[in-house]
Amino acid sequence: MAQNKFYQNGLRFECQGSGKCCTSHGEYGFVFLTLEDRQRFAKHLKMRTSEFTKQYCDRKGPVWHLKEDKKNPDCLFLKDKKCSVYAARPTQCRTWPFWPEVMNAKSWKKDVESFCPGVGKGKLWSATEIEKILTIENESQHKLGT
Repeated sequence: MAQNKFYQNGLRFECQGSGKCCTSHGEYGFVFLTLEDRQRFAKHLKMRTSEFTKQYCDRKGPVWHLKEDKKNPDCLFLKDKKCSVYAARPTQCRTWPFWPEVMNAKSWKKDVESFCPGVGKGKLWSATEIEKILTIENESQHKLGT
């Protein structure tokens, strides 16, 4: 499947904890949440899923996402450039930077490599590993709105 893809020989990536991916970058601003994501958050925060959803989520059409403060583009769970709910972070955050919409050479360079200090560092992710993460993200996207 990764044949002739720009990542066919793998990509190096290791999170540097900069928090740069936790702030809005235009079209990638919303942190979308599946039901499983909301349940994981609620359990982590020791609250019911309905309480978590009411307190921390908004809808865009049929899809839930974390609330955003129009004056602050950062994720509401970003504290001191660190994720304050890392163990409960949603699938969208767990699969970064291997999102289907940026997995072509042009988008990778423009939308990932240009601002993410973890690109080119750490573990060499094989094309097979990247494809597995892409599958997880695709499956998550199909569950949005439930």
